[in-house]
Amino acid sequence: MSVFETPFTRAIAGQESRKVRFRFSLPSREALLPYLVPLAIILAWQAASSAGLIASRVMPSPADVAVAFWSTTLSGQLPHDVLVSAGRALAGLIVGGSIGFLLGIANGVSKISEQLTDTTLQMLRTIPHLAMIPLVILWFGIGEESKLFLTSLGVLFPVYLNTYHGVRNVDRDLIEMGKVYGMGGWTLFRKVIFPGALPSIFVGLRYALGIMWLTLIVSESIAASSGIGHMANNAREFMMTDVVVLALVIYAVLGKVADVVARALERRALTWNPVYQK
Repeated sequence: MSVFETPFTRAIAGQESRKVRFRFSLPSREALLPYLVPLAIILAWQAASSAGLIASRVMPSPADVAVAFWSTTLSGQLPHDVLVSAGRALAGLIVGGSIGFLLGIANGVSKISEQLTDTTLQMLRTIPHLAMIPLVILWFGIGEESKLFLTSLGVLFPVYLNTYHGVRNVDRDLIEMGKVYGMGGWTLFRKVIFPGALPSIFVGLRYALGIMWLTLIVSESIAASSGIGHMANNAREFMMTDVVVLALVIYAVLGKVADVVARALERRALTWNPVYQK
């Protein structure tokens, strides 16, 4: 420590270091590269629309979609529908993902649980859950329960399969080593089995997010009084193709945001794994 160091100088030094830490920097080339192809497609799409090669009645230009985005945002319709759809998606992910995760863990660690439930789950998995829409409407009507049921059902099986696969494929040598070191029961699961299964669990989560949005699009398009699917369905009846395309773009953006969040969680949870280290 320097003899001239005082609390005041240390505070100044801390402020300077914070300034350095929050210095603004441009995105790297690696961060921008994935968006190059979508940007090229949008530019080509706009050029073809401006040249009259694509009729606006069939496919509106990106500029028209941007105008529709601005007008629906100002009216409050788009924020409301996005919040409603996001809430439905999150509820379905929590319910279906939790059930699939718990079943995957139980069947992965318990032979009895696997023998009791895995055959039934594999049979149910082969039924296309969207084919159950007429039956679900008869059961739950067209309210929120039917959308929650369908979204949860769509999310459940990818999470279940990947959790089950992850637990069953944890390195047997690591489990034996854990037992040699005196681990057993909950400690062995928490320190060896669960971390070893995490990569497969996150694969299931990312796959389930795609199924989640697909299910939500279909269920909101068929029976809903709010949400992005409802907005697109209403726009279709009035031939507002710009709003229909806007709804598809919003779904794509929400799906990408969900995947980015899942990948960030994956990197944070698997910092110990060299494969997920930068």
